[in-house]
Amino acid sequence: MRIERFEDILARQMAKDLSVLIYRLFEHSKDFGFKDQIKKAVVAIMKNIAEVFERKGNKEFACFFM
Repeated sequence: MRIERFEDILARQMAKDLSVLIYRLFEHSKDFGFKDQIKKAVVAIMKNIAEVFERKGNKEFACFFM
């Protein structure tokens, strides 16, 4: 099965679900520093998957997730 869009990658879909969960869990948190840091980290997962997908090289793609 060939993946045509980065949105179709299962890990990216799971990262999106995780980010929604994190945003909900920390919605009312008063620890703004930690809240911002954890939200940036979870969004970075999705961004990294999209960035690697755009590189189009299987070797690069595989190494990025090791």
